[in-house]
Amino acid sequence: MVHIQLLQQSANIAKLPRAEGATHNDWLHQHEDHCLEDTRVELRKQIMDWCEDPNSKCIFWLNGMAGTGKSTISRTIARELAEKKRLAASFCFTRGKKDISHSRMFFTTIAAQLAHSLPVLRAFISEAIDNNADILQQGLREQWNQLILNPLKSAPTPSIQLVVVIDALDECDSMQDIQLIIQLIAEAKDLDTVRIKIFLTSRPEVPIFDGFRQLSGEAYQDFILHNIPLDTVNGDISTFFRQKLSSLKAKHGQGTPWPGEKIIEQLVERAAGLFIYAATTLRFIRDGVDGPEEQLSLILNTTKSSRLATEHLDAIYTTLLQHSVLGKRDNQECEELARRFREVVGSIVVIFNTMPARNLAKLLQIPFQMVSRTLDTLRSVINVPENESQPVRLFHLSFRDFLQDPQRCSNPRFQIDEKERHTSLFRTCMEHISQLRENMCNLWGPGVLITEIPDDTIQKSILPHVQYACRYWFDHLRLGNPVEEDIRIIQQFLEQHFLHWLEGLSLIGEISNGAHMIIALEEILSVSRNAY
Repeated sequence: MVHIQLLQQSANIAKLPRAEGATHNDWLHQHEDHCLEDTRVELRKQIMDWCEDPNSKCIFWLNGMAGTGKSTISRTIARELAEKKRLAASFCFTRGKKDISHSRMFFTTIAAQLAHSLPVLRAFISEAIDNNADILQQGLREQWNQLILNPLKSAPTPSIQLVVVIDALDECDSMQDIQLIIQLIAEAKDLDTVRIKIFLTSRPEVPIFDGFRQLSGEAYQDFILHNIPLDTVNGDISTFFRQKLSSLKAKHGQGTPWPGEKIIEQLVERAAGLFIYAATTLRFIRDGVDGPEEQLSLILNTTKSSRLATEHLDAIYTTLLQHSVLGKRDNQECEELARRFREVVGSIVVIFNTMPARNLAKLLQIPFQMVSRTLDTLRSVINVPENESQPVRLFHLSFRDFLQDPQRCSNPRFQIDEKERHTSLFRTCMEHISQLRENMCNLWGPGVLITEIPDDTIQKSILPHVQYACRYWFDHLRLGNPVEEDIRIIQQFLEQHFLHWLEGLSLIGEISNGAHMIIALEEILSVSRNAY
């Protein structure tokens, strides 16, 4: 009788749909990297300590920008947990990969693995399938409750801790499903006997941020991967290059000095904290049509090779922009979103001094909500601080290079025309300068020293975006593509606001730069008079 029951349970468990390629050790991932033994040491220890601590929070959310090595860490942690018999299940989302690009088989795949890793659950999961004939067609909440949460609550087992590893949740194709998954898995915090923890990785996308913000602080802890000090990351990337190139040298019989410490340092510098760049560079050197020395030389010496070496990174950026900025909207809405993207992100790409998002909105003369919505969809490539007083900045200059290079950024909707952006910013700067007036700080008389004026008085009288306009309008003019109308704008400025501008420069301590701008402006105007 018992034997028949076990056969029936196995038959029911076999009915659970399993997403192909979902597990960390699936054949789909067999050639993907794991962390080298001497890399990510402190972070891996912190994660494993969290796994072992019975009092730690239910969810560990590792988030970081594209290319920082989240999936490599996830695979490594899953493998180490499996070796210690502490891995309950794993699921690796991958956009564009059939079953693992959506959530329809997410909980059924997890449940099937739980039945294997914790056999005491089999009877309860089997019973759930018997009692709910259409459970496999029901929604995520029903599948979570019936196939996972309730069996875990019912399991008569001594206290035990297991970990579910979920990698790249941001690559699930439904934003609503992403938020629902976060909400549901957080319910595991209330389990008493079988304690299930969740190690989850993702890019810092808006739906995921919002999903975690709705949880109590007791449910999860997070770790921002791109906030690790650059020196620490560079040390790991240096170790990566040394070990991998050393193996390559032995295989190909390169000379003893190859590639040499100086070249290692150059490669680390170019990676600028991105493991994806290091991995792509290695593949380019290892798998190129020429030998390793020739391939390495191409990377170090030619622009063409840089495009080849960053081909994978470009694909990441292209996919990210298409998914985050445009999504599945209609063509007219896509055009408007792309225009907004070029205006907001294009300005971040070319401005000379980073600034908070609210100041950027004032500089561009567009609503802050519009800037905020645009940036919120791009947290994977743009650092948008939670503290609004902190400046917004690109995580990595390769994103700027990608957007400005039509050969790399093949979608014209995302291409940033550097000259056009500079010209546009020059014009908005001129509009801000036109708002200046005499004695902006309401000084009590002539001859007042700058040192006598309180700094907060200057900041209130000349707002940060106006200070930027005073300091950098000429640089935008110089690097833009001015037309006849722009020359007329400059003439009007000289006639009406020149002295106000000089007063503003003096107040913000930039008067010496003003002298250089005037000299250079004379040359531009001389050329323009001949042209127009």
